[in-house]
Amino acid sequence: MKLFMDTGNLRDIEAFAPLGIIDGVTTNPSLMAKEAGEPREILKEICRTVKGPVSAEVIATDVEAMIREGRDLATIDPHIVVKLPFGKAGVQACHALTAEGIPVNMTLIFSPTQALLAAKVGAAYVSPFIGRLDDIATDGMDLIEQVVEIFDNYEFGTEVLVASVRHPIHVVQAARLGADVCTCPTTVIEALFKHPLTDLGLERFLKDYEKAQAARAHL
Repeated sequence: MKLFMDTGNLRDIEAFAPLGIIDGVTTNPSLMAKEAGEPREILKEICRTVKGPVSAEVIATDVEAMIREGRDLATIDPHIVVKLPFGKAGVQACHALTAEGIPVNMTLIFSPTQALLAAKVGAAYVSPFIGRLDDIATDGMDLIEQVVEIFDNYEFGTEVLVASVRHPIHVVQAARLGADVCTCPTTVIEALFKHPLTDLGLERFLKDYEKAQAARAHL
């Protein structure tokens, strides 16, 4: 399963990119608004850093404006994936952009039927928002399971990108269900590294080493 960072913060991306675990980045207008600087330049630097798919979302809401903005975003860097909100306008814009060879990430997916329609018009990714479903007492991972099954049944080339991830358990569940990608905020990626037994084990190893060195010094 590929791991994307869900952030517009270049410093965070630069901190994790050298580890070799980050395959791409997802952004949205809210994330980009938090960053100082011109959004296009930030996106360009993100693409240079990760050298993988970077989702950049349109602001427009009508079909023609979405297509124009999508085309413009695609000129920033070859790694840009145009992010479109699901809906009739988004589906039509996706159909047009994918016909031009521009990859699309269809976002705000909350049902299997929405994912199916996005796949039918050639979306490169669909982004089901599992955390927001959990917030309304609906199991978001049930949606991932259904979408993965449907896409496997019909061999769609569209990848399932698990979004709105809140904690490491979501990452584990996504991987077990066979999702293609999981996009996570920096806090969740940090949490993937942590386990109390790892910290305790390292502490014990270091103490044992110090004791051994002290014993040798007295020989």
